[in-house]
Amino acid sequence: MADYPAVPNFNDYLKMVNNPDGSVTRLVTLPSTAPSPDHTTHIPVLSKDITVNPDKNIWVRVFLPREARDSTPPAAGAARKLPLIVYFHGGGFVICSAATTVFHDLCALMAAEIGAVVVSVEYRLAPEHRLPAAYEDGVEALKWIKSSGEAWVSEYADVSRCFLMGSSAGGNLAYFAGIHVADSVADLEPLKIRGLILHQPFFGGIHRSGSEVRLENDGVLPLCSTDLMWELALPEGFDRDHEYSNPMAKNASEHCSKIGRVGWKFLVAGCEGDLLHDRQVEFVDMLKGNGIEVEAVFVRGDCHVIELFDSSKAKALFGRVKNFMA
Repeated sequence: MADYPAVPNFNDYLKMVNNPDGSVTRLVTLPSTAPSPDHTTHIPVLSKDITVNPDKNIWVRVFLPREARDSTPPAAGAARKLPLIVYFHGGGFVICSAATTVFHDLCALMAAEIGAVVVSVEYRLAPEHRLPAAYEDGVEALKWIKSSGEAWVSEYADVSRCFLMGSSAGGNLAYFAGIHVADSVADLEPLKIRGLILHQPFFGGIHRSGSEVRLENDGVLPLCSTDLMWELALPEGFDRDHEYSNPMAKNASEHCSKIGRVGWKFLVAGCEGDLLHDRQVEFVDMLKGNGIEVEAVFVRGDCHVIELFDSSKAKALFGRVKNFMA
């Protein structure tokens, strides 16, 4: 969009070469940021990487507000611990990483602004690992949190106040990872999921929505990009009305019944300038129509994932998230 010339076009990221084995060579190397675990520095948020499953290259980047480490002794009770946000990055399931600079910076700011421990999950990408691989990795990360004993989580996070959050494809992932564990939440205890925070979630479908038609040639997220990402991410042989892409088309009532039984609430945040806007509104209506508690915030203007590139927008989002988590 012309109002935000600094926001990259997703087509600039999707320069890939198809390989005979079904993999792709990604020609664009996105800027990445290393973790900062050294508590002797003066940065406001510390971070470190921890391996979850080396065979699948699943790992997490844990963000801890420095203030919590400096002021809260390890023996502090749960009342002084911070809420836990399990975060899933975006990228259409085909690009980006928990180490990608824009997502690292977003999580660090999130931890500082909300006052939370953030666990950002590195999951497998398509087309090498098509859906539901990313959902399965999200579930594995939740099981790791339950049993790992990682000090930054066990000493500073109140795992009984856990929220799943994701941006774009990560919002889709947070939803389906939640669906995958909804019938077995007791197996995750003492970790207890209280709600889901979907930031501009990535949904699709065969029938074109009004915002897709209106913003087909959007300068940030054009329709051709979303079509390509779904083609690479969905199980082979399925179209965009598969439930992973279009949860409103199939199994909606079944999924909502699972959510209703565990009592999770939702925050869905988006903007009118996002090509995905109308699908997000339809998703909210689907949840509400099935009796799910939903807070929906759709601001005027803006563009897809503007919060990755505009800290003032990110801080506004985190203010809503903090109120939602209270």
